[in-house]
Amino acid sequence: MKEEFIDSLIKAEKSKIILVVIDGVGGLALPGGKGTELQIANTHNLDALATESSCGLLEPIGAGITPGSGPAHLALFGYDPIKNNMGRGILSALGTGFNLTEKDVAARVNFATVDEKGRVLDRRAGRIKTELNKELCEKILKNIKLDPSVEIFLHPVRDYRATLILRGDGLWGDLIDTDPQKIGVVPLEVKVTNPRSKKTARIVSDFIEQAKGILAKEKPANMILLRGFDKYIPFKSIKERYGLKALAIAEYPMYKGMAKLLGMEIAQNISGLDSQIEALKKNYDKYDFFFFHIKKTDSFGEDGDFDAKVKEIEKVDAMIPEIVKLYPDVLVVTSDHSTPALLKYHSWHPVPVMIKSIYARKDSVTKFDEISCANGILGLKPMTDLMPITLACANRLEKYGA
Repeated sequence: MKEEFIDSLIKAEKSKIILVVIDGVGGLALPGGKGTELQIANTHNLDALATESSCGLLEPIGAGITPGSGPAHLALFGYDPIKNNMGRGILSALGTGFNLTEKDVAARVNFATVDEKGRVLDRRAGRIKTELNKELCEKILKNIKLDPSVEIFLHPVRDYRATLILRGDGLWGDLIDTDPQKIGVVPLEVKVTNPRSKKTARIVSDFIEQAKGILAKEKPANMILLRGFDKYIPFKSIKERYGLKALAIAEYPMYKGMAKLLGMEIAQNISGLDSQIEALKKNYDKYDFFFFHIKKTDSFGEDGDFDAKVKEIEKVDAMIPEIVKLYPDVLVVTSDHSTPALLKYHSWHPVPVMIKSIYARKDSVTKFDEISCANGILGLKPMTDLMPITLACANRLEKYGA
């Protein structure tokens, strides 16, 4: 459904919406196991909520397509993830509070470990601490010398992740990732997907080569990998599209960046679920849309730690009553994508969703998991359909036609 059509139906209303995104919660059963992470976890609160909701599955991009976090979140908020895709570097930069301009190209940086032949041993450099990340960023900036017509910024994000921003005339972000996203191979060469980005490619190649020398004696972070290149282009905000005054309650910078890209305000001093709940309660009267993002389920999935992911799901389940007792007009619980511990990576599998509202039809689903929700009244829908359904359940869409 075209974005412009939905936007034309928006009407003013005082209803409140809470969107809980349990990142990467979708999973797969381990060989010989008895179920996915969600099926194994004790989720009596989420299950109780499912019995009062419309349930179903969401397909982030399309059948069989594995989504990145950026396009998946764009889809969650009702933006076509193919037409509007934004590189993760832009989201990371915005998430650190960096004020981008339309002269900027950004990329996400992983500090990594390579062997003497340049082969990747660890894409995350043992998940180095943020303090070391800051030291390495400062060391690179102090010693690197690039084209003087281009400004360079290197901002630490968290743990092993940083953001590279290049600012100058004639820069574009049509570059492939240098991160091979597997170990035992050398990083990929910088290549363009559009000739207009040749200048950027030359500068990025120079940056990587110099950074490699600067980091050569560091342990374990002796290399950088880049991905998610893009040029900053402003988006139409959620306020402009839906008339929603929105607050993002997220811990990780990338998701703050997504929220900032879409014009949301950002809750400050977030560190863990308890502080997120506190921020939700404190700001509940000030906003009408809340993006409540939970990251660790995805992290444990990427680590291949099935049991830790199960325990994290149970922690999320324990705080659900604190959200329910606020009595939002619409409460949505879902995920951006699946990250099965079995795969240690995002996967193409649809994610469960439930929508609680007095205007949402209850179905026969009694458990919140990938298999149970497949039998729900919502069926299997494109993720871009979630926002229109949510707005309708909040009584924020006009009738179409006479």
